[in-house]
Amino acid sequence: MPESQSHKRAKSKAAGKSGKTEVPISRSRRVDAQRTKTAIEIERSGSSRALEKAAGRLKASGKAQRVLQVPQQDMHQAVQAMKKAGVKGTVKNISGTKRRSV
Repeated sequence: MPESQSHKRAKSKAAGKSGKTEVPISRSRRVDAQRTKTAIEIERSGSSRALEKAAGRLKASGKAQRVLQVPQQDMHQAVQAMKKAGVKGTVKNISGTKRRSV
């Protein structure tokens, strides 16, 4: 399925000026955005399974800081997915106004 314009916009905003998008990691997977110390995944679907997969990609990224960005109504679900996957990091809403540490 093609990527939505809003997802592309969120990825490039998360990467910033010096970061990269679609960075390859192990097992033919990709992290949405990456900076020097931070891996960022954006998951807009709200599906528990998709959130757990995104958390797994963050874990495999090997970066010191890991951020999972989701719509605000999915933040609680995303925190649970991060805990289930055993990933320490931050869950933020898409606009970046709210954050929860895991």
